[in-house]
Order: sequence, then structure tokens, then C-alpha cells
Amino acid sequence: MTAGPRNTPAPDPVGLLTFGESMVSLRSTGPLASGGALNMQVAGAESNVAIGVARLGHTSVWVGSVGADPQGEFIVKQLRGEGVHLHHSVHPERSTGVMFLEQRTADLSRAFYYRAGSAGATISREHVAAALDCGARILHLTGITAALSPEARDAVEYAAERAAGDGVAVSLDVNYRSKLWSRDQARAVLGPLARHATIVIASDDELDLIAPPQEGNAAAMDEASAAARLLDTGVSEVVVKRGAAGAAVYTAEGCLEAPALAVTCVDTVGAGDAFTAGYLSALLDGVDTAGRLHRGVLAGAFAVSTRGDWEGLPRREELALLDSARGSTVR
Repeated sequence: MTAGPRNTPAPDPVGLLTFGESMVSLRSTGPLASGGALNMQVAGAESNVAIGVARLGHTSVWVGSVGADPQGEFIVKQLRGEGVHLHHSVHPERSTGVMFLEQRTADLSRAFYYRAGSAGATISREHVAAALDCGARILHLTGITAALSPEARDAVEYAAERAAGDGVAVSLDVNYRSKLWSRDQARAVLGPLARHATIVIASDDELDLIAPPQEGNAAAMDEASAAARLLDTGVSEVVVKRGAAGAAVYTAEGCLEAPALAVTCVDTVGAGDAFTAGYLSALLDGVDTAGRLHRGVLAGAFAVSTRGDWEGLPRREELALLDSARGSTVR
């Protein structure tokens, strides 16, 4: 059984609502096998985005479950400290998930997950329904949550369908994790889920997991073709994260591209979530597509320039610090 919701009332209107598993991340500065100090931080794609949106001036709500342990207490304190409103429960029998993040070389990190059967995997449609009852302008989902457990998958599917039916903008970030499920498993779940999305966000190598297949053509789809097929299903915006090559947005009007900003990269973990937070915050501000894309790139640049999943995410007044390389092209 799960302890009842421990909610932080959010003011109306809520900008962004998201749900998923938040874990503690134990980061090393070298090979784990050599020992040494570990730094404990909060990790989780959905909570990263919630923090990023809150820092940029909007109300964000995170829904999830943590264990009745110090790790869960740490997560709750950190999220509340960042201004994220919580609609969470504490599971008395399951532990909070843990991840070890090893800095193996200057350019290579490895993640080791201990999250099987965690409290976070118990998220259900009942948790989500109560949060959706409070309303939100954007519901943000990721493929990570759908991979955690059958009940988590059901919660994602329920939330996407209900929010779309209620006229809430649905954002779906693929965020494929090979340690959680295979590409075929992900494709079977995320393809149908994308039909409820207003915005889909994916790396260029993830588009085939959500785009409808081309009948009679076994060849891999290129980026533009995959985006076109998604737009044909009713998706309004297909946002493609290209890492160091920048990002692009496909809409019915065409493709808008923006290069990445030239910054010193020290840690790429969380960069995609930072981009998503910047993009969605600009959407909440009513900014046009070019502006949303630019803010996403800006937020991603802040993230890779500092260590941590979310610690380097910018506040609204800080955006101008890197805002000197605005540039985009339309084709």
C-alpha cells in the first residue's frame, strides 16, 4: 500500500504538470571501482524539466512516489526548494531508486541503475487523475515512465488521452533508455502514444520509435520524412534535438533550425531535459516557434556548461548571459 498523497497546493493556473520517477544520483569523479567520494543529487528527466520550468518563472507540478527513506526525503526537499509543487506519495514498503553515475573519462560517463521494483515504479492512473483534476496548460510525458512498470505505462496512456481530450497541450519526450526496454518494445508503446501529443520531442535517432512506419518500405526514414509522418497524424510540432549540432522544429509551415551555442562543455547529463524546459517555458510565455527553439538551445548550453542533472539550469534573468548568438534559418 502507498501512503496517501502529500500535496503542495499549486496556485492556479498550473503551467506544467509532469510525472515520473525521481531517484538519487550518486556521482563519482572517477572510476567507481577505485572508490572515492560520491556526491548525492536528485535525478529524473521529468523533475529536471519541472525544475527548469519553475526557474524560468512558471508554476510546475511533479507527480510521483518515493520511498519512506532518507533518499525520498532528500528528493522532496530538493524539489520543494526549487519551487516545484508536489503531488506525491510515500511508499512504506518500496525504496527510492538509486543511480550511480561514473565519470569514467573526461568525455565518458556511465550510469548504473538500481531502480527495479522501486517506489517510483508504482505511479498509477489514480495518482495522475487527482493531479489532472487540478488542471494544467501543458502535460509533459516521457518514454522513461512508460517503461517502468505496467501500471506506470497505463498511467502515461491514461494521462495522454485524457489531457488531449480536455484540450491540454501534451508534450511527449521520447527519452529512450535501452536499459529499461528494447527499441521494439518502446516503438509498440510510444507510437500509439504520440497520436495524443501536441508536441513530440526526440533525438534524431529516436524518431523511428514514434513515427508511423512507411508501408512497403523497409528503409530507415530520414529526419524530415519521420517528422512529416508525425505531422500527418495530427502532431503540431516535431522537435528534434541534435546535440552539438543544435535543434530543429518541424511544423506545417516548414522546418526551423537553430545551431548550438559555442560553450565549454563539462557535463552533458540533463542537457536534453534543459532544452525541453526552455522550449516549453517559452511556449507558456506565448513566444513564437523561433523564440521557443532559441530558448531551448540557450537552456541546453547552460546545462552542458555546468555539472549536474539540473543544477546549472538558468533562471529567467540569466538567459541574457548567453544570449549573444541568436541565429536560425528557415527552409
